[in-house]
Amino acid sequence: MILLACVLLGVGLTLPVLTIRKIWEQNTFSVISGIQNLYHDKQYFLAFIIFFFSVVFPIVKLFSLGVLWVARLKEEHQKSILYWLELLGKWSMLDVFVVAVIVVTVKLGVLAKAEPRNGIYVFGAAILVSMVVTFLADNLAKRPRGPAR
Repeated sequence: MILLACVLLGVGLTLPVLTIRKIWEQNTFSVISGIQNLYHDKQYFLAFIIFFFSVVFPIVKLFSLGVLWVARLKEEHQKSILYWLELLGKWSMLDVFVVAVIVVTVKLGVLAKAEPRNGIYVFGAAILVSMVVTFLADNLAKRPRGPAR
């Protein structure tokens, strides 16, 4: 499931997530190109927030889950890492929320139309799969361990 989440994340970050059509132009954005556009428009704070929670954090989360799966860590370390991954993981849906707000806002306007694209669904699936993996890993970590052999 970790590998599936990695593939979905890579595809979801690069596929178009939103198309905005105005009377005279059309723009299609992926998560990556959206971050680049925000940066070029000098919206540094918003670009950083979306970059951190949509690119950096999911990659770090999946890497950490992979390490937890392969490495033998002390139970306290496992639980601590899983706690933080679960807590911060909720913010990874920020992009999906932002696109939903944009679509609703633009649909209310007369001069523009916004359409969600396949990338938002793939990105959302990647985040959901990583949340399921975190949940399963957390449940495994909370199980009582048998006596060492």
